[in-house]
Amino acid sequence: MPIALRLHAPVILPCDAACSVIRDAVVDIDGNGRIAYCGTRTRAPALPHDTVVRECTGVLLPGLINAHAHSPMTLLRGMGGDLPLLRWLREVVWPAESRLRPSDVRAGMALGAVEMLRAGVTTSAEMYFVGESVVEATLAVGSRVLLTSAVIAAPDLSTLGSWQQMVEGVNRWIDADGLRFGPGERIELGYGPHSAYTLPPEALQVIGENAQQRGALVHTHVAESSTEDAELRQQYGSVPMLLDELGVLDGRVLAAHGVHLSDEDIALFARRGVGLAHCPGSNAKLASGTARLVDLLAAGVPVGLGTDGPSSNDDLDLWEEVQLSGMLARLSTGDSTAVTARSALLAATRGGAAALHREDIGALESGRWADIVHVDVDNPAFATGLDAPDEQLLSNLVWAAGSRSVRDVWVAGAEVLRDSEPTRVDRRSVQAAARTAAQHVRG
Repeated sequence: MPIALRLHAPVILPCDAACSVIRDAVVDIDGNGRIAYCGTRTRAPALPHDTVVRECTGVLLPGLINAHAHSPMTLLRGMGGDLPLLRWLREVVWPAESRLRPSDVRAGMALGAVEMLRAGVTTSAEMYFVGESVVEATLAVGSRVLLTSAVIAAPDLSTLGSWQQMVEGVNRWIDADGLRFGPGERIELGYGPHSAYTLPPEALQVIGENAQQRGALVHTHVAESSTEDAELRQQYGSVPMLLDELGVLDGRVLAAHGVHLSDEDIALFARRGVGLAHCPGSNAKLASGTARLVDLLAAGVPVGLGTDGPSSNDDLDLWEEVQLSGMLARLSTGDSTAVTARSALLAATRGGAAALHREDIGALESGRWADIVHVDVDNPAFATGLDAPDEQLLSNLVWAAGSRSVRDVWVAGAEVLRDSEPTRVDRRSVQAAARTAAQHVRG
């Protein structure tokens, strides 16, 4: 496949397992939007004279992966912000979501996708309703989504139908369109059972069986707060043990939060290859606690980072989660070396892909999708320059730069953010549509 675009930069971070720093490097993108080569410019293959070469002045790295989000909740941002988790859900979130129209979900997701692109997030694992609207918004903005349509049995959301109807809807959609579709396979479909405390065991078992038949991801909340599943823990030992007993862990599973996991739960997740989405910002704001990141990584659990919903975080800036994951891990263990800059960056990229059971995103490696972020270094975070030693450069990126340094973004080789503005939609129009939708949801 001929090379369609070469990106050259002083520094490239491919986010391989060692989190290497490559100097004077290039990324070659083929005509299908996949990476053909990533490495030093001196070893790069020769190009035809008419190949487009883009000179980037800063750092190139893989698009970040938001491993757990409810992005259409941009419309609910700031509502019930001082309540604990279960009261917040039952008194504020679910009643508000019952008023959502398809157009509202589309407007909220479009705003979320734009917000994430401006932070360098190219993929998000979304658990939400009205999946068609989520997909429409994602394709319009040009980002990538792993949509796990929400399945829940809650009185306030009864207008969405029974859990059986929700599962059948996902089955039909995957059977009709396939697991992945859209330009650059931007869309992947999966199942989003909300939690073991909002669904009966029968529902979880049925979802697991249907997902495994189709090779689809099951994305569910697990052990987010200490009180949400007390009865289940008393009856089954823990939610992870219940999911294992029901056969759910036999397939691709992403557990969101995992704040209150025992040693046995962590060992079970590691043995079963369950991915975990660590959401330090949301868990801190809701006073849920913080996941045992160091223990999870030591056990071999694939860990990615998630923002959770933008009404519990309250934003979709994954760079904040990168920093919080490291800081809270160091604080909780009393060890300033517990999570390094390298480890934190890999959790937002390669680790996120592993948690989603994906091998085609999350790193700048041959064959993966060319989801690439250009970080501008013309700001105080990089005052020491790109000639700084590797460890200092990585430290400046992870601990100092943040989302304000993101300048350009490509998804499947197509530029979707240029000079911090989306290329396919008008940001101000997206914000205006979300504002109108939010007014409807508030009633």
